[in-house]
Amino acid sequence: MKHVYAAALLGAAFVTSANAQEIKIGYALAEDSHYGAGAKAFEESLTASLGDQFSFRHFPSSGLGGEREVLEGLQLGTVEMTIASDGTLTNFVPEVGVLGIPFLLRDMDHARTVLDGEIGQEMLAKFDDAGLKALAWGEQGFRHITSNRGAIETPEDMAGLKIRTMENPVHLEAFRALGAAPTPMAWPEVIGALEQGAIDGQENPLSVIVSAKLNEVQKYLTLDGHVYSSTIILVSPSLWGQLDDEQQAAFQQAATDAVAAMRAYVDDVEQSGVASMQEAGMEVNELSPEQKAVFREALAGPYSNYEAQFGKELMDRIQAIE
Repeated sequence: MKHVYAAALLGAAFVTSANAQEIKIGYALAEDSHYGAGAKAFEESLTASLGDQFSFRHFPSSGLGGEREVLEGLQLGTVEMTIASDGTLTNFVPEVGVLGIPFLLRDMDHARTVLDGEIGQEMLAKFDDAGLKALAWGEQGFRHITSNRGAIETPEDMAGLKIRTMENPVHLEAFRALGAAPTPMAWPEVIGALEQGAIDGQENPLSVIVSAKLNEVQKYLTLDGHVYSSTIILVSPSLWGQLDDEQQAAFQQAATDAVAAMRAYVDDVEQSGVASMQEAGMEVNELSPEQKAVFREALAGPYSNYEAQFGKELMDRIQAIE
């Protein structure tokens, strides 16, 4: 029955009307998030370029399932498009994991320059062999820790902390080295797990912390910026293969416009998010550069492993980019 259902979805994906091919786009967060901003900008750009050749059905808030399920749908051709987080994408292209190394990317400008440049484009191309078509790097921002156990100021404060992470081996190794108990969990399960006390906290960029209203289930927010978190805008190869040159160019431009919208959203939240969370009752503390250096030193062991896994040369290339 699964094969019959998948075939039926695939057959119907491009025949929604006489004039429009339907594109189902699924993503993990709400429409009023950076994911939603990117998806909306993509649709508007494509419509401006191609008129009514395509119609969109948006499935926010994991309406098509978790990120891994949606990505597998793209591979099968049952879903046409998604915006997915880099943590989940490491399961499909492990090399992407290098971008999740804690404190490797210095700031937003550095991260954007790396992703828009040669290194970022090399990584996007690797998704072809994974049965996915990657169009552009989107953005979430630098990740911070929320918790119900207390503020995080030193590595010792991480001891035994049950913290939800993405399915990213790089993140898992780092948190274990700091003494935490990282718990990979699909995003749709996180709020319930926090409410029930199954986990103490989670880590995400302010764009997610704010849009998901984590102040309703978390007391403390520590601004440590341990990892820059990206996303990728992807389409199904079965859709991409049906597009002519003009349509492919329009899709690529739409992805560029979506990235601009996501980055604008993140920039806005970086400016206003902390204040909004404080007003909502969260207790906020920010690590100083000296405190971050202590965390970086505590990750010396994982860093040696990262160099062996991803190559010291690649890590040096990333750090050398101005």
